[in-house]
Amino acid sequence: MEKLKLDTRRTILIGFAFLSICSFWQMYNSVIPLILTNTFHLNETWSGVIMAADNILALFLLPLFGGLSDRCKARLGRRKPFVLAGTIAAVVLMLALPFLDDSYFTAAATWKLAAFIGVLGCLLVAMGTYRSPAVALMPDVTPKPLRSKANAIINLMGAVGGILYLIIASVLYSSARTAGMAHVSYVMLFCVVAGIMLLALAVLMTTVDEPKLSARAQAYEAAHPEENLVVTDENGKETLPPEVKKSLGFLLASIALWFIGYNAIETWFTTYANHMWGMALGDASICLTIATVGAILSYIPAGALASRFGRKKTILGGVALLTGCFFAAFIYTCFSHSFHPGLYLLFALVGVAWASINVNSLPMVVEMCKGSEVGKFTGYYYTFSMAAQTVTPIVAGALLSRVGYTTLFPYAAAFVGCAFVTMLFVKHGDNQVKPKTGLDAYEDLN
Repeated sequence: MEKLKLDTRRTILIGFAFLSICSFWQMYNSVIPLILTNTFHLNETWSGVIMAADNILALFLLPLFGGLSDRCKARLGRRKPFVLAGTIAAVVLMLALPFLDDSYFTAAATWKLAAFIGVLGCLLVAMGTYRSPAVALMPDVTPKPLRSKANAIINLMGAVGGILYLIIASVLYSSARTAGMAHVSYVMLFCVVAGIMLLALAVLMTTVDEPKLSARAQAYEAAHPEENLVVTDENGKETLPPEVKKSLGFLLASIALWFIGYNAIETWFTTYANHMWGMALGDASICLTIATVGAILSYIPAGALASRFGRKKTILGGVALLTGCFFAAFIYTCFSHSFHPGLYLLFALVGVAWASINVNSLPMVVEMCKGSEVGKFTGYYYTFSMAAQTVTPIVAGALLSRVGYTTLFPYAAAFVGCAFVTMLFVKHGDNQVKPKTGLDAYEDLN
């Protein structure tokens, strides 16, 4: 009897959609604030409002288009039409931005600023139309026991997209190339990222047969009804039992709580390090980079741990480690007012903890739905994570300004610690670690 195996090559190909998304957002978050402040001369408040628009739009767009893709019956499949249309629309819109930027610098006009913001808004909508469908494609075609391992690969592909952008930006826009320039044109950068997005789209569209793969996954699900948490009521309507809904509620609350804590550090750490330890931006950014590298190196092991010990235990371990790291950083600041290189190890552990949480949380959410609702439940995941990332910069920032910078790490530790408590009440959505029973049925479908 053969063991159920993850098709790593296929998962990598599916991950090209997420690579494209992450490459875009890495550029967006890096370049758009510079354009708003340097070219259009908007102050930090208005720039911040515009930059927060993507999170606010995501609260509505991600669950909406995730649910719409569930009901799509196109020949290409349920998800690929959204990825195709959304990527092409995004590429067309994003290529207009650097030209508007250059044009405004050459001859400033109010209508050009209005056009830039209008195009930016349309671009955010275009990106919002296909993020949930792109992410839902992985659980669509992957059997439930293998989704943590598959999500680890998807996250790794996203990291590759972000790193690819950083390498390109560092080469094209090094200090030596831009020194002394009155205005930096980003046309080349936008074109290269657009090329990456189109290339990733081409790989996905030509190598992933979504209808065929989805049919195989549905056949596996039908052959293993014991893994399906959805029940049929007396009226023939499929629904989640009350106890499963309760687990889902606690899981979504946990997701919001740990994002509130983690994103507070992501947003405010460089400011904190400058204020508390006198660190320059570049030096403080090294800490966050080390955390990112720690996460990247831990994605695959985190998926493997979940397959062996269960997703919930792996997440709880990650949450406990993350809480401990943030609390340890707070204790350090109580006794020292300067940065110590030993903190690099602490941030590496932060990355390990975050990978353990992030790789396994989405698979737990979609484990609680039937295959036809993966997009909607993916939207639920993003609604709660995005809501947290919208609120926490404001709340944490208010604490820093009104109470003091020493509140940052206790704030993060408290919310992540609360996530540990709520996760204890999650009783469903874990992968079932089983002996080799009945899995050969799926192997026969390959």
